[in-house]
Amino acid sequence: MSDSPIPPLNPLHPEESLNPAKLLGMQKLATEALIASLVPGQRKECLKTRPDGTILDGHHRIFVLRQRGVDVDLLPRDVVLKEID
Repeated sequence: MSDSPIPPLNPLHPEESLNPAKLLGMQKLATEALIASLVPGQRKECLKTRPDGTILDGHHRIFVLRQRGVDVDLLPRDVVLKEID
């Protein structure tokens, strides 16, 4: 693992673009379940980010966790590097 700090998570999309129905569904889940759903390697929809911390997958869950006061910047993530053609 690198000694460099993990960059904070940054949304790719503005909050206004989040799907209200999906947010409502996420808000019904326990905090522990939301965190577990983001763990890399367990499921296809884990927390995926760019190296700079930009969120690619997990926007709704991260939004709800932030509302609950969870320090999401420390969560493990699957870093996706941009493919060069």
